[in-house]
Amino acid sequence: MLIEYGVWVLRLALAGVFGLSAWGKWADRSGTGQAMAEFGVPVRWAPVAARVLPVVEAVLAVGLLLPRAGVGAGVLALVLLLVFTAAVGRLLRRGKHPACSCFGAMSAPIGGRTLIRNGVLIAMAVLVTAGSIGYPRVPLGLSVERAVGTAVAAGLAALVVLLFGEVRALRRRVDEQALSTLGAEGLPVGAVAPEFELLDTRGGRVSLETLQRNGRQLLLVFVHPACEMCAALARELPRWRVRAQRALTIAVVGNGAVDEYAEWGRRQGLGEIPVLVQQGNEAALRYRVRGTPSGVLIDAEGRVAAPVARGAMAIRELIGRAEAVARQ
Repeated sequence: MLIEYGVWVLRLALAGVFGLSAWGKWADRSGTGQAMAEFGVPVRWAPVAARVLPVVEAVLAVGLLLPRAGVGAGVLALVLLLVFTAAVGRLLRRGKHPACSCFGAMSAPIGGRTLIRNGVLIAMAVLVTAGSIGYPRVPLGLSVERAVGTAVAAGLAALVVLLFGEVRALRRRVDEQALSTLGAEGLPVGAVAPEFELLDTRGGRVSLETLQRNGRQLLLVFVHPACEMCAALARELPRWRVRAQRALTIAVVGNGAVDEYAEWGRRQGLGEIPVLVQQGNEAALRYRVRGTPSGVLIDAEGRVAAPVARGAMAIRELIGRAEAVARQ
C-alpha cells in the first residue's frame, strides 16, 4: 500500500508540473510562439505549435490522474522531456539562452538550472511509468480520504507555485516599465551612489559597502548573457583588472538566474572578478542604467564619478579615468 501511495504522489506531482506548464503556455501564446521559433520550430508553424503543445500537456496532466492511464501518460511525459532537454542542450552548446516559455510569462532564460530541473522531471517520469506498470489501478484501491487529500494538497501547492510565478513575472514587467520611464540615463556626477545588496555567483550576497572596503574606486559593468558585445567586453575585463588593480575594483552585474551567470562568467574567463546578479532590475533602476554593456564608475568616497558609459570603448575610457585619478 505504501508503494501505491508513492506512485500516486509522483503522478500528482508530475501532473501539477504539466498542468502549470499548459496553463502558462496557453495564457502567453505569443511568447510561447516566439520560444518555439527560437527552439528550432519553423516560423510559419510556431503559432500552431504554441496552440497544440499546451493542449497536449493538459491532456497529459489529466491522464496522469486517471486509473490505467498512467503508463501512457508517463511515456508521453518522458518523450516530451527528453526532446525538450535535447533542444536545451543544443542551444546551450551554441551559447544561446532564450526564454523557454516552459511556464509562459513566468519563465526565465534557459541555463544549467534548466538541465538540472529537467533531469529531476525525467527521473520522475521514469518512476511514474514504472510504478504505473506495476500498479495500473492507482488511485483505485487507495483510501478515498487519503487519495483525495493528497490530490487537494497537490492542487494547493500548484496554486502557490502559480501565484509565486505570477508575482515574479509582474515584478519583472514593473521593472521594465520603470526602466523605460527613468528620464535621463545615469545619476548626476557627484551624487551619492545608491546602496545595493546582490547575489554573488560564488555564494552569499555582496553590497556596495563590501566592494569598497579596500578604499579603491569601483566600476560596475552591467551585462546580459545573450549580449555578444557584453561577452566580448567580459573577456577583456581580467586584463584590465590586472592593469588597474591599484586604482580600481571591477564587478560585473547581471539580471536573471545565478547559475546562468556563474556559467557565463566561467566561459568568459572572469576569474576573480565578482559576478553579481539582480533578482529584478534593482541596481539598474537605482543607477538609471538602461542597456548593456554599460559601466558606472564610483569614486572612493562612494559618489558617482562619471556619466554612464555605454559600450566597450566608453567603459575603457572610464578605466583610464580611474587610473588617472589614482595617480594624482
